[in-house]
Amino acid sequence: MCIAYLALAAHADWPVFIAANRDEFHKRPTRPGGPWPDHPHIFSGIDLAAQGTWLGVTAQGRYALLTNYRDLSIPMMPQAPSRGELVSNFLMGADTPPTYAQDVASRAHQYNGFNLIVGDLTQAWYVGHQGKQSSNTGRLEPGRYVLSNHLLDTPWPKARRLRQALDHFPGPDLTSSFGDIFDILKDPTQAADETLPNTGLSLERERLLSSPFIVSADYGTRCSTIIAIHTSGKAWFSEVTYDPQGRAIERHDWPFDVQDQALQPAF
Repeated sequence: MCIAYLALAAHADWPVFIAANRDEFHKRPTRPGGPWPDHPHIFSGIDLAAQGTWLGVTAQGRYALLTNYRDLSIPMMPQAPSRGELVSNFLMGADTPPTYAQDVASRAHQYNGFNLIVGDLTQAWYVGHQGKQSSNTGRLEPGRYVLSNHLLDTPWPKARRLRQALDHFPGPDLTSSFGDIFDILKDPTQAADETLPNTGLSLERERLLSSPFIVSADYGTRCSTIIAIHTSGKAWFSEVTYDPQGRAIERHDWPFDVQDQALQPAF
């Protein structure tokens, strides 16, 4: 996943609202989002190549998301474990967000660079790992955040563009606005060359990756996902998947009820 917008305890009715795009090579096998066959309380897609995931939520109101940290000046470790397990292990486990985040931070050097956010209805924590020995972690205050392939809230053009468009959400009628949100996530606007980050890629590739929604023959936005949890306990996991031409293939909406014991005052 390459870009995500989060509104955490930013609206009185919606303690959790996440809207995200997953960008990946088209040849990488993926199971579309939905309840896991062996863990039906978990809603997410599955990376069938490594058996992890990039974004998900549970019926207990636990959620996690991950993006890769992109800086080609930092050598990749070919034998590093899959970063997707950092999300799936939190969703399957019972650790509190701070306990899990601090544990991940202590062993982040085993992985290639990543950004990880884990949370529940009471708190959220961030771990940013830039590769080698560099990492940082901390609790997220109530508010709005954008995460792409650099550190949290790095003002890359695509992040600024998505924040400007999504800062109007959530609202009281959020579920009726899912179509509008998916339209916003499908923004193909590329940034001007002079505003592009320098992550070690060619100018052509930086230009391609500079839009919130990416379309190319080998790599692009594979799906858009919305996670929304209401104070009533009603929650939604919704996903649209795309083909290599950027055309929507299918949409699935999975409404569910958050278990009562998870409904505590947000943050």
